[in-house]
Amino acid sequence: MKEIKKSLRADIQKKLAELSPEIRNEQSEMIREQLFNTEEWRQASTIGVTVSRGTEINTYPIIEKAWEEGKTVAVPKCDAKDFSMDFRKLESFDQLEVVYFGLKEPIVEKTERIKPNQIDLLIVPGLLFDEEGFRVGFGGGFYDRYLERYDGKTGSLLHPIQLHPDIPKESFDRPVDFLVFPDRVQYTNRDSK
Repeated sequence: MKEIKKSLRADIQKKLAELSPEIRNEQSEMIREQLFNTEEWRQASTIGVTVSRGTEINTYPIIEKAWEEGKTVAVPKCDAKDFSMDFRKLESFDQLEVVYFGLKEPIVEKTERIKPNQIDLLIVPGLLFDEEGFRVGFGGGFYDRYLERYDGKTGSLLHPIQLHPDIPKESFDRPVDFLVFPDRVQYTNRDSK
């Protein structure tokens, strides 16, 4: 299973890197617009979202839009020692610091912890997704562990090339509630909460 996921990750990362900046930016903008038009976004008071980097869909405009709309933004703080993750309230990009692998995370001393039950909508990152909302993440398992104690709505943002027909599933995997593409929002078969 690990080798299959490793191979899938390498393949999609290569494909994402080959997307031209123009296509990446255009699709990212369309994806964000689709997200902003969902009922889940409109009803959420607190949004959990990662701070993007590299070939990921740019989440900075998502964070800014949430602030504009008076929403609370919560971003992840990972603990590499035990692979745990918590979310912290972000009120300014100045509250971020660069940690391992170039990730930007909240500075603990400048931010307050947001509990899982305080997040209304969690944007779950990933590399590959299937139609049912199962995903292959980046390999750390941070979100898998976090989702075990999170009961709110979940969605993921993806370029069309990130949809894969055969995602290997493990017993602890939890699908997201909806997938956001440049041209549509696709709800998964997961029981609605």
